[in-house]
Amino acid sequence: MVPTTAPSRRPARSGALLVVLAAALWGSTGTAQAKGPAGVDSLAVGGTRIALGAVGLAVVAGLRGELRAVRSVPRGPLVLGAVGIAVYQLCFFAAVRRAGVAVGTVVGIGSAPVFAGVLGWWQRGEAIRRRWVVATALALAGGTVLVTASGGDGRAVSTVGVILALGAGASYAVYALASKQALDRLPPATSMAVLFGGGALLLAPLVLTRPLAPLVSVRGVAMVAHLGLVTVTVAYLLYAAGLRTVPLGASATLSLAEPATATVLATLVLGEHLGAAQWAGLGLVGAGLALLAIGDA
Repeated sequence: MVPTTAPSRRPARSGALLVVLAAALWGSTGTAQAKGPAGVDSLAVGGTRIALGAVGLAVVAGLRGELRAVRSVPRGPLVLGAVGIAVYQLCFFAAVRRAGVAVGTVVGIGSAPVFAGVLGWWQRGEAIRRRWVVATALALAGGTVLVTASGGDGRAVSTVGVILALGAGASYAVYALASKQALDRLPPATSMAVLFGGGALLLAPLVLTRPLAPLVSVRGVAMVAHLGLVTVTVAYLLYAAGLRTVPLGASATLSLAEPATATVLATLVLGEHLGAAQWAGLGLVGAGLALLAIGDA
């Protein structure tokens, strides 16, 4: 159970900002993959991404003198988090390939607040606040509009892609819970390094069976470097620092900055066209984030 003493609003707000910044970096994941080499395998991308990210986190932990804390790693959260991270990679990258960057990201992260809110209440006794409910409802409504409204290209939404994205949302909530539990006992960089290192080890046997040649091209190396060092190492240092003062459900809602960022990048960088209704949905997501971020998370 979490302590009954509520954190001050200032730390909660600063923590919320850190989570939003992390989510904005995550929002570049789908676009980076789309700009990578053609025919790249989704599992190979996901596995190499978290492996490189884990190395980056371990280096930061070493520079901070935090690696000694590895001896006190709680095994339960380690296993739970590693499994959640591995499953997320499998589901998310496959969803992006099948459903598109915007839809895959919106459904994946858009479903996570509900899963995370329930897990936070069930496992940590976190209150389900009215502000969170309203903010999440706004953000989910916006995500629903983004997914169901007809875009400018009139493409149908892939059902399999949406199901995979929902799997990503559920696994995201699981490893967010594990991260919260690990942060109760470990410094941020060490917590994230251990969790992502475990996820990379779980995926390694599968990744090594996939075609890796496209990843050693110039575009492949650039893509993996961005995915690993920016969207994992840097982003999860920010996320871990913010998660310490932000409840689990609220952190997942704030993470909806990811699909908002992904939608903008997909439009500006990839040329994916969104209709007026989808832009309205994006506005609802923004309103939900703003409501949560300016209040007591």
